[in-house]
Amino acid sequence: QVQLQESGGGSVQAGGSLKLSCSASEYTRFCRSWFRQAAGKQREAVASICYDNSITFYADSVKGRFTISQDNAKRTLYLQMNSLKPDDTAMYYCAAQSYDSSWSRLQGYRYWGQGTQVTVSS
Repeated sequence: QVQLQESGGGSVQAGGSLKLSCSASEYTRFCRSWFRQAAGKQREAVASICYDNSITFYADSVKGRFTISQDNAKRTLYLQMNSLKPDDTAMYYCAAQSYDSSWSRLQGYRYWGQGTQVTVSS
């Protein structure tokens, strides 16, 4: 059972930056992603990095502002978030697939972290 642990959340003002980290207990082969869930809304895919050649995907709402990356051992996943907006306020979750599936498909992810809160004030 893969265990994921997020860190790095916090409170910032609009325009600020945060970097989230997700430490995994073991390497996972398929997509590793960040999702977020705002109060009263459905969980949505934010960014993903897939396979050993590190193909990346981003939601339109974060393109140009967020960057997903992973370390060389592919055990730690990062999300650099710049130019943060109040609409980015949410609980952010790290997730990993156990089989090949569309990067943004929630049901394709078997492993989830507990989440880290990001709050952006105007």
